[in-house]
Amino acid sequence: MAKSQQTFNKSEKEKKRRKKKKDKAEKREQRKLEKAESGKLSFEDQIRYLDEDGNLTTTPPDPTKKKKVIKAEDIMLGVPSRESTGFDPVRNGRVNFFNTEKGFGFISDADSRESIFVHINNTEDPIGEGDKVTYEVEMGPKGANAVKVKLFKEVKVVKEVKVVNEEKDVKEEKDVEVEKDEVEVKEVKDEVEVKEVKDVEE
Repeated sequence: MAKSQQTFNKSEKEKKRRKKKKDKAEKREQRKLEKAESGKLSFEDQIRYLDEDGNLTTTPPDPTKKKKVIKAEDIMLGVPSRESTGFDPVRNGRVNFFNTEKGFGFISDADSRESIFVHINNTEDPIGEGDKVTYEVEMGPKGANAVKVKLFKEVKVVKEVKVVNEEKDVKEEKDVEVEKDEVEVKEVKDEVEVKEVKDVEE
């Protein structure tokens, strides 16, 4: 009969097994020594208390400390409902394509640069390519559609300064919203009105 050959792999496994057994025996002896040194634990040393957060602790609870009272109605189960925020459905954009013969086109949204389909039946003013418009988005069977499409009217804020009394240098100021073509300068007897134009748009 032939001698069984011991391979390298088998000898390595055997070494690991022996080492593991030796470590286990050492740990057992160490635990025995620690137990003998410390002596027997009393009942009070073995007690653990539960604190208000649910963690184990060795200190007993303080009976004078007030407990937090939680009402069952205050506990929220599930996802809390979102508060309704003011959402303005009216958007601004520019018409980048419009075919008057077929009656449809596309509006490029000013904020998201998204292209939205528009039909001539959903327009309130006649529109053309390059016009600035305001509109609302409605989901149709083939995607987003622009409805209530109107031409965007530029509104200017005019600062009106009235010199009431030149000697005391008293001035009155107020902001007035006017259409683009209504800006003018007026001169009145004993009172001078000066109007400055500030752009709101862009």
